[in-house]
Amino acid sequence: MSFDLVLFGGTGDLAWRKLMPALFQAFRHGKLPPGGRILAVARDERSDAEYRAYIREKFGGVEEAKQPSDEEFSRFAELLHYRRMDLAQPAHYAGLREWTQARGADTVVLFLATSPHLFPVICEQLGAAGLNGPHVRVVLEKPLGHDLPSAQEINRVVRASFREEQALRIDHYLGKPAVQNLMALRFGNALFEPLWRRESIANIQITIAESLGVGTRGDFYDRTGALRDMIQNHALQLLTMIAMEPPSTSDADAIRDEKLKVLRSLKPFTPEAVARDVVRGQYKAGTVEGKRVRGYLDEDKVPPGSACETFVALRTEVQNWRWAGVPFYLRTGKRLAARDAQIVVNFRDVPHPIFPGTRQANKLIIKLQPEDGLELHLLAAKGGGASLQGAEVLTPVSLDLDFDKAFPTDRVGAYERLLMDAIAGRLNLFVRSDEQEQAWRWVEPILEAWAADALGPRPYVAGSWGPAASSALVARDGCVWLEEQ
Repeated sequence: MSFDLVLFGGTGDLAWRKLMPALFQAFRHGKLPPGGRILAVARDERSDAEYRAYIREKFGGVEEAKQPSDEEFSRFAELLHYRRMDLAQPAHYAGLREWTQARGADTVVLFLATSPHLFPVICEQLGAAGLNGPHVRVVLEKPLGHDLPSAQEINRVVRASFREEQALRIDHYLGKPAVQNLMALRFGNALFEPLWRRESIANIQITIAESLGVGTRGDFYDRTGALRDMIQNHALQLLTMIAMEPPSTSDADAIRDEKLKVLRSLKPFTPEAVARDVVRGQYKAGTVEGKRVRGYLDEDKVPPGSACETFVALRTEVQNWRWAGVPFYLRTGKRLAARDAQIVVNFRDVPHPIFPGTRQANKLIIKLQPEDGLELHLLAAKGGGASLQGAEVLTPVSLDLDFDKAFPTDRVGAYERLLMDAIAGRLNLFVRSDEQEQAWRWVEPILEAWAADALGPRPYVAGSWGPAASSALVARDGCVWLEEQ
């Protein structure tokens, strides 16, 4: 299958830091379809050779195992092309259409790796130039809007030029191997699904923690914040994968229909619920991995006195028969104690304990970063005569599946998987517009309540796990976060 992959924003951070390394890995693994071209477009003037040299230099910053040899890059570079474009000039889109039509590739993928405020003008110009035929797909990178009206406006403009099945809204967390295995874990095995309900599960925790601060992105982050940056998309998508009902088929729309039902079933927030069930924080100076780091207000390009949140923890419920009454805790933050992303499914205690002194319940930990894997925590008898009141004392043990060890030659990174899916037209791991808008609809009351709250975010020390109120949030239900267990 021949393809043309066009990267708008081809010299930007996302293109050289994530997309080009992912495309090279697909090329190295033999998964990039033959007969392909990769065209980077940007504002500055460059030749193909100059762009290839630019990407070769940037690859020097990629982790060593993923760096190409000179011979590998020479072969990969043959796919790379560059074109200068002014995104507001119709003539430049006409030139791009001629470039793609000259070869007549089976598939044209247009990846918008630009600032989201450019999405409307790009999509309008693509439609006007006829770059929206049935063999064309457009990939939209987050963030898609900063609130519900802006997201709806982006979707309106996209729909004016492209059909829904042509518009691929990317969330790279859905490309992570452990997230892909959520479907296999739940619907490909008979073990967990009978237990995947309120009668057996006490609570579910979703954590996306980063030890890094905002770095040089202070101006961007201050306009976004942790709720928009991580909760509205990544964390909610993970929640839908965990809570969805079994789809009737593996068809993309069957899966996305079930995810949408979960989003519509989330308990809505009132101003009182926001005050009770949502914690926002902002990091101050502290120590991370043995190094002293600045507070958020001292970071580059952060406005003085900013009330932007760098931490969010919240409690919600899925109001349906399967999950009624089960707390779902979502947590994300910057400058936390560790880089860690995981889903923890805490099961209920046994109804009648016959082993005195044992109260630790089973749990399933789905690890997303820094490594991908599964841990199933059980209780077992160690033997050796240890007993209490004449009964065996049970000891916590775990079954640990490391996907890197289980599938050492078949590991595919998130962006590599999603780019290959975009080329092939597999839509399962992309977000539909109604999902995206419903997620914004759910978080909007939080944003509105914060806008009216003069207190602002709670401070927390960099290198900690966030404000103390985060622990109090789960303690009200008799729960603790995983690192506190």
